[in-house]
Amino acid sequence: MQTPFMGNHEYNLIKRLVGRLEYNIKTTADQKVISAIRHTTWTRVVEMFPAATEEQKRFFDRIPTLNRAEEFQAYLNELEQYVTAFPQITEQQLKKLFPKIKKLKLPPLAELDFRFLTYIGWTDISSNKLFIVYNLDGKMTGIEGRFTPTNKKGVCCLCNKHEEIAFVTAQTKAKGSALDHFGRVGNYMCIDSAKCNQNITDVFPLERFMKDVLN
Repeated sequence: MQTPFMGNHEYNLIKRLVGRLEYNIKTTADQKVISAIRHTTWTRVVEMFPAATEEQKRFFDRIPTLNRAEEFQAYLNELEQYVTAFPQITEQQLKKLFPKIKKLKLPPLAELDFRFLTYIGWTDISSNKLFIVYNLDGKMTGIEGRFTPTNKKGVCCLCNKHEEIAFVTAQTKAKGSALDHFGRVGNYMCIDSAKCNQNITDVFPLERFMKDVLN
C-alpha cells in the first residue's frame, strides 16, 4: 500500500487530464500532436506536486507511456491508493459544528467513501438548507445556507461543472458591525454534493466562499 499524498480534488484533476490524453490518442492520427499532448499532460500533473518524492515522480513518469485502454484503466485504478481520505468525523462532531440547530438532519456517514470527498455536503429539504463541512486551514468547519432550486442545469461555483444547481445564500456578520448586523453571500452550487465531489478540481472557490461567510 502506497502512502496517500493527494486530495480528492487533485485526484479528480489528474483523472480528467489522463482521460483527455486517452481520448486524444484514440481520435488523433498525428503522432507529433499526440507526443505534445503526452508531454503537456505529464507537465501539468508534475507541476501540481513540487514536493513529490522520487517514488511519486516515477509514478507520474508513467503517464506519457500509457497507450492502450487497459493501461489507462490500470493507471487510474492505481491512482486511487494515493488519495488522502477526508478526516473521519462522527455525528456528534457534526452536531457541534452547528450548535444552534437543535434537530440537525445528519448525512449518512456510514454510506460515504471518505477517500473521494473534498467536503461533506448535504441538504435538509424540510428547512431548505444546505450544509457544508470542510477542513478549512486545518480546522473542521461547518457553514449552512438556504437553497433555492433552479430546476435546471447551470455552472456550479465550487466544481465549475454543468450540473443541476440551486442558488445558495448564507448569512454572514459584516466586519466591524454590531452583533445583530448581518449580510448575505450567495452563489450557485450543485444540489448533489456527491456529484460535486466527483467534479471538483480546485478547492479555492470552496475556501473563498466559506471565508466570505465566516469573515
